[in-house]
Amino acid sequence: MTHFELSEINLFPIKSLGGLSVASATLTDRGLRYDRRWMLVDEEGGFLTQRDNPELALFSTSMQGADIRVTSRNGSARELVIPRALPSGEECEVAIWKDQCVALQAPNEFSQWFSQELKRDCRLVYMPEHCQRRVDQDYRQADERVSFADGFPCLIIGQASLDDLNGRLTEPVGMDRFRTNLVFQGGPGFVEDQWQEIMIGEVRFRVVKPCPRCTMTTVDPTTGIKQVEPLRTLATFRKEPDGGVMFGQNLIPLNTGEIQVGMPLEIVR
Repeated sequence: MTHFELSEINLFPIKSLGGLSVASATLTDRGLRYDRRWMLVDEEGGFLTQRDNPELALFSTSMQGADIRVTSRNGSARELVIPRALPSGEECEVAIWKDQCVALQAPNEFSQWFSQELKRDCRLVYMPEHCQRRVDQDYRQADERVSFADGFPCLIIGQASLDDLNGRLTEPVGMDRFRTNLVFQGGPGFVEDQWQEIMIGEVRFRVVKPCPRCTMTTVDPTTGIKQVEPLRTLATFRKEPDGGVMFGQNLIPLNTGEIQVGMPLEIVR
């Protein structure tokens, strides 16, 4: 019987900026606590991502105490410290894909810092607890919520799946290209495609659907420069009839709880 083990937990406190690895995390009904609760938007409230702004990859994040520390790697090496959560602020409406969400505007100095670094006007916003952004109705079974993540609370990828892909590439890529929350060891490549429900510790997850990949996977996180790989190679063997190129599985947590690196991953269905 194959043994599966959780090998990485990754958080992305600000959508589309660099993430960080942690040894343990709390699952909430929106996904990992502190994951993608902050987001940058343009003057019209539309969300910014590396798809159109690959230089966002050059912002690193870390967490210290109750704060998130953002470091710019675009040459300035400037730092910004923001709170993990924003308890109050002026409300605004922001757009992420087809969803319109209520958000709280960050203090002006935070938005100005990003505007100066990106050389464009933008605002930093926070998703408050009373924001009720729902998972796509085609996939939700109740009223499952999601953060500012693209569509689902969590994403999981097997290390063997990345190893399979890298065996086909001239230059291997890291797991950070795929911005996954959870990485596991064990089994053959793409074994996660067969799962319907899993458990890590006391947290049960419904495996919802494969994750379609976009040009963000081609942004080198060390340089912020777009390339053609690994998306070009992925498309040669992971392309669906509808044109989507799949890598990883989207998850919805069915309960809250704590998870830790090293915990066994159990296949429920």
